[in-house]
Amino acid sequence: MARQSISFTNPNDAWLKAQVDSEEYSSKSELVNDLIRQARKAHAQIDWIKAKLDRAEKSGFTEDSKEDIRQQAKNMMNG
Repeated sequence: MARQSISFTNPNDAWLKAQVDSEEYSSKSELVNDLIRQARKAHAQIDWIKAKLDRAEKSGFTEDSKEDIRQQAKNMMNG
C-alpha cells in the first residue's frame, strides 16, 4: 500500500478525529480511503449517466423508457 503525507484544515482534521473517536473507523487512513472509494463510485455513476445521455442524444432516440433509464440509474447508484 502506498504511503502518503497529507495536511488537513483544522475543521477537517477535527471531523476525521471525531469519526475515529466514535469508533466508526479505526483510523484516519481507513476513513480517507473509504471517502475516496465513495467518490470514485459516484464518479463512475456520473460517467455512466453521461454516456447514456450522449448515446441517446446522438441517436436522436432511445428504446429505453424514462422509467427504464431511471431504474438503471438507481441500480447503478445502489450497487
